[in-house]
Amino acid sequence: MSRLLTAITPALPDDGTTGALAGRVWRPDCGGPSVVAIRDDGVIDISGAFPTMRDLAEMADPAARLRAATGENLGALEVILANTPVDHRDPGRPWLLAPIDLQAIKAAGVTFANSMLERVIEERARGNSDAAAGLRAEVERLIGDDLSTLKPGSDQAMALKAALIKAGAWSQYLEVGIGPDAEIFTKAQPMAAIGTGMDAGVHPGSSWNNPEPEVVLVVNSAGVIVGASLGNDVNLRDVEGRSALLLGKAKDNNASASVGPFVRFFDASFGIDDVRNAVISLTVAGEDNFRLEGASSMAKISRDPLDLAGQMLNAHHRFPDGAVLYCGTMFAPVQDRGAPGQGFTHRTGDIVTIATPKLGRLVNRVRPTDQCEAWGFGAGALMRNLAKRGLLG
Repeated sequence: MSRLLTAITPALPDDGTTGALAGRVWRPDCGGPSVVAIRDDGVIDISGAFPTMRDLAEMADPAARLRAATGENLGALEVILANTPVDHRDPGRPWLLAPIDLQAIKAAGVTFANSMLERVIEERARGNSDAAAGLRAEVERLIGDDLSTLKPGSDQAMALKAALIKAGAWSQYLEVGIGPDAEIFTKAQPMAAIGTGMDAGVHPGSSWNNPEPEVVLVVNSAGVIVGASLGNDVNLRDVEGRSALLLGKAKDNNASASVGPFVRFFDASFGIDDVRNAVISLTVAGEDNFRLEGASSMAKISRDPLDLAGQMLNAHHRFPDGAVLYCGTMFAPVQDRGAPGQGFTHRTGDIVTIATPKLGRLVNRVRPTDQCEAWGFGAGALMRNLAKRGLLG
């Protein structure tokens, strides 16, 4: 049994199917995806009621509508999950997909003090990991290593900005880290995300990169947060460090946006305070026996999730199909993997596990982007498939 196949279970939250859990499954017999409810008795296809996850997220009470929906039982979650890794897949049986579809895929950057410091270091190192260790000490001397109590945009933050400008130490990353405006960028195109059990892509031209374990908010077209999932915002540190104008190349690559394993919609068992208090763990296990462990606590985020969602979707920025938003991470992998002082970077075959008790476990294996499954089923293909199946009213 492969390391990936072993790692992908269990996928469910610690409280099992207590929550309102929804996902997406590829159905070979239908030639396309179905929205599913994850229940004790199996994975239930509810696409007759909700052809897309976008449709479900737009409901006034998605959790209640999800629980009330009926449909075909596609089988046990464990069986479908085991059929998801591409090198263990029977193409005639269902497998899991990312639990989102038509939503815009957005991300917030520099939302934690630790990640802000690392972005400043990347910028000063110009993408050279060899220089990072020395620069880390210099940046912490100038800025400090605990900015967790500093409210972005506050008088205190603006006073620090003035002092750093005077010292010649200001940075574009500090601007979005402690200034009034959050960094909100496009992580990937709708339909481009991968799910648990799939290969995550790292561009083979990158020599300094890392996973980013994050909570992913599910936001409807009215700007209301209706649920959450887990995400891995795969990041090319050397590319972004060369220039912030290369952010698209550093962030948006084949199979570089992972979301899953499911969407948990808000109800009495799970709400925004659970998001605020979530601790997201990360484990990277390499074929070279390297092991990296870390965690990201949402309690230490510098901008509240409601503020981030409001800066993403408002009267000036509309998303008629809603959006999902990676909230950022406080985790910065600096543990040396190779030569001293070079820090962490991915190697092919790494198994990345991101987990938190209320959202379950998101697991991916790292591969070069051109060796991951090519993304070829977009919004147009989805609409044609749903129309052929008679699911568009």
